[in-house]
Amino acid sequence: MKETYTTLWKGKMAFETEISGHKFLMDANESVGGEDNGPRPKPLLIAALTGCTGMDVASILKKMQVEVEDFRILTESEMTEEHPKTYTKIHLIYQFKGKDLPIKKLEKAVSLSQERYCGVSALLEKALELDYEIKIIE
Repeated sequence: MKETYTTLWKGKMAFETEISGHKFLMDANESVGGEDNGPRPKPLLIAALTGCTGMDVASILKKMQVEVEDFRILTESEMTEEHPKTYTKIHLIYQFKGKDLPIKKLEKAVSLSQERYCGVSALLEKALELDYEIKIIE
């Protein structure tokens, strides 16, 4: 399956792209010539990762009939100091809130996402250290 996207230069350091009918702007901060009118590309990679695995986990938990009150994914990342600056490690912290949450089902849902379904995780694992933990929060 082939997909194509177009990213348009909008002047200075800003670029606009459209994905599935949704336009958004990426920009650099002012110290490097941008106007800070949008997120930076590398953090968008983290957002793609957490969105991908988050959607998987939400779908799997729904199929398992596990009801959560709140679900969030925190990330901790490490990056090289030298150019090209790239992520070397991403640690995901899946946080769930709810009554009597079955930890085994939470673990299964996250594991299925990370090991089978999330294409962004599969891609990034080829380039960096990617790990995760699960926490139930009050």
